[in-house]
Amino acid sequence: MVDTISFGVLKWHHITNPTVEDMDFLRNNFHFHPLDIEDCYSFVQRPKIDVYDDYYFLVLHFPLLDSRTNFVKTEETKIFWGHDFLITVGNSHYVVQDLFNLTKIDPDEMEDDEQIGGTSDGILYKVLYRMMKETFLLVERLGTELEAINRDLFSKKSEQTIERVSVFRKNIIQLNTMFKPQLRLFHMFESGDIKGYVEDMEDYWGNLLDFYQKMWDMVDDYGELVAGLSSTFDSLQANRTNEIMRVLTIISTIVLPLTFFTGLYGMNVQLPGADKSWAFWLLIGICIATVAFLLIVFKRKRWM
Repeated sequence: MVDTISFGVLKWHHITNPTVEDMDFLRNNFHFHPLDIEDCYSFVQRPKIDVYDDYYFLVLHFPLLDSRTNFVKTEETKIFWGHDFLITVGNSHYVVQDLFNLTKIDPDEMEDDEQIGGTSDGILYKVLYRMMKETFLLVERLGTELEAINRDLFSKKSEQTIERVSVFRKNIIQLNTMFKPQLRLFHMFESGDIKGYVEDMEDYWGNLLDFYQKMWDMVDDYGELVAGLSSTFDSLQANRTNEIMRVLTIISTIVLPLTFFTGLYGMNVQLPGADKSWAFWLLIGICIATVAFLLIVFKRKRWM
């Protein structure tokens, strides 16, 4: 279903779940390239911007945190951007839907800026800015999670810690995969390669680029920090394992001669003193002396 907000001659069309009828509406009312129409049916693997004489076609990726799995997933927003129209297509990021609904209630919200209000550039800027703002909150939330992992790193909850570190690293990789190709795209706006339809938009596009660059730097820093925390955690676990193995080795070393003595005198053969009443206590004394001797040696060697 095509939902529309009009700002005079300017129109913002929003298509949530595109159907064949919706795509026919785009073909019949606009001169869009058939490949762009085809892209509206599927998930495009990488963000892009196609430049035409009378419109631009943007495919943008923004993250969304799945509350059930705590994994970051990619939400795709497809935008047709022309002089007197903006069309958002597909099951876009929920911010786009919320902004569209709010604007439908109060269209004046899109015209509060004297320079870009009531223009397709202004609508596009507000859509992108809202999505970046939501993305920034998500990145900050990941930063808070990283601080919590850092605090709990030296706790004994190793299984929970390694699971949280693994989830965090997966989310950082997902954000890196999403942000890196899109950073070049926003550079095209700020550098003037993408002209738009309103003059003096460089400051606005530059603001978006600065915002995006800040998030990229934060994600990059988080990636380095979690890699360091992961290495520290692995070292801690290896050290704990070594401590356990050291204790078990000491116990095994002490028990080994005792096992030998008891096994020797447990055989059904005649051994010296086996028929004497004091033989049992002598064997116990030898065992105690052996344990004491080994403990003294381990102490002097600082093995325990």
